[in-house]
Amino acid sequence: MAETEAGTTLREYRTEELAEAAGIPVRTLRFYRERKLLPPPRREGRIAWYDEHHLARLRTIAALLERGHTLGGIAELTAAFERGRDVGQLGELLGIGWSEETPVRLTPEALADYFEGEVTPENLAASLDLGYVATDGDEIVHVSRRLLDVSSALVREGVPLAAVLETGRRVREHADALAVLFAGLVAEHLPDDPEAVVRLRPLAKSVVEAELSMAMDRLRAATGQAEAGPAEAAGEDGPPRAQTAPSP
Repeated sequence: MAETEAGTTLREYRTEELAEAAGIPVRTLRFYRERKLLPPPRREGRIAWYDEHHLARLRTIAALLERGHTLGGIAELTAAFERGRDVGQLGELLGIGWSEETPVRLTPEALADYFEGEVTPENLAASLDLGYVATDGDEIVHVSRRLLDVSSALVREGVPLAAVLETGRRVREHADALAVLFAGLVAEHLPDDPEAVVRLRPLAKSVVEAELSMAMDRLRAATGQAEAGPAEAAGEDGPPRAQTAPSP
């Protein structure tokens, strides 16, 4: 048994035991190890000891293979995860500890199910760079349940995940500017109230949501008029005439 930093113990396996637990031949396990799909085992003399994290990784590899990923692709994904942000950075990413967003823990195969065929090393790297996902041992943590659900819904509608992520990057730039604008407004007019930004945050969200809704309405109206054309929008014989009420 190996002891973790938290004082808990992890079951350890010899090579043959780990292969049996994972349901694969020993030669497959060694092949995965050579391809660096598994982290190095703990060495005790000539004996290699694996633990529950290695078993979880093997089960993840099997699940991703079933979903159509190649070993090369899995190796690239694994490398991207290991280079990614640690979950300990989520607090910094979310701000100062009063975020309303709910992080979501996922296995790699669950993430693949959310974005079927779209979890590529490039998209994963972009997600890590944006701070949408972080790693915590054998799990992935998505920073926001709402963003996860919206992103997966867009992908199911046919929008490529790469485009969703790029749009998210651009939206963040505007959102940061709006947050600075609101914080400046509060600081200027309520300088002696340090809790004002937190207390009035729902008001800022309501303004942004209402303005975005009206902007979408204006865009739809403008697009509809453009599609209709000037003749149809104004009527065949010029501007529409006011209708008179029928006589009783």
